[in-house]
Amino acid sequence: MADRSKGKTKQEPARRKGETSRRKPANDPGPLGRAVRFVVLGTLGLLWRIFWRLGLVGAAVLALATGYYYTQLPAPGVLFDGRGGGSVTMLDRDGNVFAWRGEQYGGELRATEVSPHLIHAVVSAEDRRFWDHAGVDPRGLARAMLVNLRAGRIVQGGSTLTQQVAKNVFLTAERSLERKLKEVPMALALELKYDKEDILSIYLNRVYLGAGTYGFEAASQRYFGKSARLLTPAEAAMLAGLLRAPSRYAPTSDLDRAQGRASVIIRLMEEEGYLTQAQVTEALANPARLSAAAAARAGGYFADWVMETAPGFLAKDTTEDVTMATTFDPEIQRKAEAALARVFDEKVKEGSTAQAAIVVMSRDGAVRAIVGGREHAAGQFNRASQALRQTGSAFKPVVYAAALEAGWSPNDIVEDAPLTIGNWSPSNYDNRFRGPMTLTDALANSINTVAVRVSEQVGRERVAELATRMGITSPIAPGPAVALGTSEATLVDMTGVFATIANAGRSAAPYGISEIRLRGDDLPLMRGDAGSGAQVISPRSAGLLTYMMREVIEAGTGRRARLPAHEAAGKTGTTQAARDAWFIGFTADYVTGVWMGNDDNTPLTGVTGGGLPAEIWREAMTAIQDGIEPKPLDIVTPEPSSVILAEEFGRGRDTVVERVFNDVLRGLLGGGDTRSGGGGGGDFRPGRASDR
Repeated sequence: MADRSKGKTKQEPARRKGETSRRKPANDPGPLGRAVRFVVLGTLGLLWRIFWRLGLVGAAVLALATGYYYTQLPAPGVLFDGRGGGSVTMLDRDGNVFAWRGEQYGGELRATEVSPHLIHAVVSAEDRRFWDHAGVDPRGLARAMLVNLRAGRIVQGGSTLTQQVAKNVFLTAERSLERKLKEVPMALALELKYDKEDILSIYLNRVYLGAGTYGFEAASQRYFGKSARLLTPAEAAMLAGLLRAPSRYAPTSDLDRAQGRASVIIRLMEEEGYLTQAQVTEALANPARLSAAAAARAGGYFADWVMETAPGFLAKDTTEDVTMATTFDPEIQRKAEAALARVFDEKVKEGSTAQAAIVVMSRDGAVRAIVGGREHAAGQFNRASQALRQTGSAFKPVVYAAALEAGWSPNDIVEDAPLTIGNWSPSNYDNRFRGPMTLTDALANSINTVAVRVSEQVGRERVAELATRMGITSPIAPGPAVALGTSEATLVDMTGVFATIANAGRSAAPYGISEIRLRGDDLPLMRGDAGSGAQVISPRSAGLLTYMMREVIEAGTGRRARLPAHEAAGKTGTTQAARDAWFIGFTADYVTGVWMGNDDNTPLTGVTGGGLPAEIWREAMTAIQDGIEPKPLDIVTPEPSSVILAEEFGRGRDTVVERVFNDVLRGLLGGGDTRSGGGGGGDFRPGRASDR
């Protein structure tokens, strides 16, 4: 019999009456699942209620903080100049800017006035969504958070330009969570208070761009010598590149690096649609270059010296923007630097630590150039104005000036012989004594015993007093060795002493400022005192001393300084153990001083004042005098004299009556100039005195 159930679905057993099903629902998680769900949903609900309330509180705090900052914000123009001090802009003798000091600010400049390329470069480099966000860019913040998490520290701020304004104006540059939290309400307040152009104007005026410049107008003037209104795309990109790291990308430090950074920003400007392909090609092919003044970086040492000597309230401590018209001549500076470099390249051993300095001034004391060392960096030690060094025989013209003022003659005869004063016995470089010789020969050949004898007879106190009046501002050393240059002085002061001689005996105190004005003012605050010096020694004494110093170059220790076409006078100087070597001299146009030595005061090797310093002087003066018509020096030729200084100091000098009688007798009987032959003095060695 066939199975009737075949092909049919098997029936479930009938559920008894009152019996409930024991099968679990398909979505029933079970007791454990239900417990987990309860905990999770309860926690989420609790968190939602907590964060909802915290968010409400945070929003209220943010609103209150934003409102508070909003009420504190002044008119936007008040925030443009945020410097703590003023600035100094220096002009050369032709009125061209050559140096800047202090905190430079170019003046108020609004975003609507600057070159559009600058706006585009800044926005492309710093905040592409500037025109669209409300002060805070969530996308930028998220990106910065991701970078910081990967780095494990704060390396990127994600700040908008508005946030940077908040930081620069009201907050600090420190990267911290607290500062970032303050930036947000401040940025929102700025966006509510000002329009976008105002915010951008504050930014363009406040930001620091290296080399002491604040704001793009100052930076544009500093690096390109033009207003930010006139910037090309390449120049705008270079300035915008400074925002990342002003010192690293400063074109005055590394032009190639600055140009490389600018090329990146040019590409960003292209991506944002601010530049056409043709403009990009042009900007990349012709990168921005420094102005002539910025590229030359001339006059750094001169500018440093001016800041040292100018009144503090108008220089390093100024709270105003000051313009100084100076005596600086960039062409003379270039020639002096080239002369120094040439002699060191050709005559000084490679690796030598020797340093050198040069000062060039006009006869009235107007300083035209200062080379304070072989290289210059802002704030570097200026060996021309800050180094106090013994002067050696470069001081001897002061001794002879005192003698001439006391009535002596260059042809007076003094004994070059052994001499002892107390327990001190000066000697000459070569340990030779030449016997009777004229003062002229003694100076030309740098005879030490004669200089001491003259100083002692004239009076060392009178010599010291005259040295001060002629321009040495440092203390004069006591004792008989003062005649041999044991006193210390700066090169600037010593060059001023020689300028006094060249200036017919009128004081020629070195000065570098012609005029000082506040920016925008027509009336000067002060002027230089050119040509107003007092008569320190008589014009006759100055002329006689010039005659004697000419012989130093013509026939004495300074022969290597002789110029091919111009008459010159000067004096060599070398101090104890050749620690310092000097040559200072002048023509009818300029006075130039040269010093060589080591910064640690160790002896030079094979250098005396009549050697490398004289050669540097000749190289510099040959270039400086090029194209200037030769003029004679103001020389007074001395009358013959037969006055002889007694060997022993106690016997004194001939009386005026005796001298007149001797002069008359010499005229009647005849007689000429008695000169000694032989070589010159030399290095200031232990127990001896100065130089060749």
